[in-house]
Amino acid sequence: MMNTGTEPVDFEVHREQLLSQVLVLASQRIEVAGGFGTLHGAVLAEDVTSSHPLPLWDNSAMDGYAVRSADIADAPTSLQAIGEVPAGSGWDPALKPGQCVKIMTGAPIPTDADAVVRIEDTSAAVDGWDASTVQITVQVPADKDIRRSGEDKHAGDLMAYAGEQLTAARLSALAAAGASTLTVRTMPKVAVLITGAELRTPGEELSRGQIPETNSLLMTGLLAESGVQAATVVHCVDDIEAVREQLELLGATHDAVLSTGGVGPGAYDVMRQVLDSEPQVQAARVKIRPGQPQCAGRLAAGAMVFALPGNPVSAAVSFELFVRPCLRAMQGQREVLRPTLRAIAAVGWRAAGSRLQVIPVVFEHGDQLRCAPAVQAQSISHSVGGFGAAQGYALIPAGINQVNPGDEVEVLRMLP
Repeated sequence: MMNTGTEPVDFEVHREQLLSQVLVLASQRIEVAGGFGTLHGAVLAEDVTSSHPLPLWDNSAMDGYAVRSADIADAPTSLQAIGEVPAGSGWDPALKPGQCVKIMTGAPIPTDADAVVRIEDTSAAVDGWDASTVQITVQVPADKDIRRSGEDKHAGDLMAYAGEQLTAARLSALAAAGASTLTVRTMPKVAVLITGAELRTPGEELSRGQIPETNSLLMTGLLAESGVQAATVVHCVDDIEAVREQLELLGATHDAVLSTGGVGPGAYDVMRQVLDSEPQVQAARVKIRPGQPQCAGRLAAGAMVFALPGNPVSAAVSFELFVRPCLRAMQGQREVLRPTLRAIAAVGWRAAGSRLQVIPVVFEHGDQLRCAPAVQAQSISHSVGGFGAAQGYALIPAGINQVNPGDEVEVLRMLP
């Protein structure tokens, strides 16, 4: 039987219990060339080192002239321009005393040159590049405007750790360092199961007691903001056998299944009744507001299940505190929790006392980051209208009854 413990548990305890049930996804090798759509957002399963130095060779930091610095020690002076080295060229011209070569940004520095003079500091700035003789108007020291091979990274240097997510910048850096294939874990496969006799498609005419079904939009949106772009959405009637059949099917074909609603003790709470027969799924009353009723664990069919409360803000809070960390852990991420920051309460509000209060807030930017509730503090869970403007969550610890204007509070910013 599912554990239906009667004593409320701290949210950290509940989260750690769920994280202990996570199975890390299998890794796969993916080619970097053409693989951005799959690799972006994936998590490295192995450390990556640079296969060559960065930069690969000494190269010019400016458009100008590659020179021997000794030749311009008495500048202004004139030098013979013997040719041009554009970016991508492999030409390595020999420079005799009194000679220089035109060079473009990123082009390899000739072996005989030890400095670059910017075009702005030469007669070419006025006369153009075509003259065979150029006047250098300033003295420059050796190494001026040269990017030395390996000054960024040496061959063999660590570029990224296992458990780090592939952002656009990180993927670009690894490709620059010579990575041709990467061993990664891609996003988990997630299903969203929607039940509820009162729910109707948005735009459909509503009778008394009926409401628009919006939690599928909320859950798939939160998943997309977490990197899961292609969640499976299934609608199911409020029937025990139908829900059980869907959970068995989705649990065998997905890594995680999310649902909202139906987790209370009532006679019509179908999801709780179905999950009663799952030995590795736990029902708990968690010391948070909103989101106290939680029902989660691992299905016999294989996937993790997160049966969240049905009120939209409760479901969103539950996703942030419990689902998102577990999805990140499935990928083997080094950091599964979102970092927090500090903000100043712009107004006062009543806290939850014996429970952690997770209240949606909007931010005010100035000399200090300030925040104010986006919803009424005493009616958080169902205030979907105000929640639409929320930019983050203020986390008010248990034991605090009142937040006063000017108090410093911990906040989560709702960023992917």
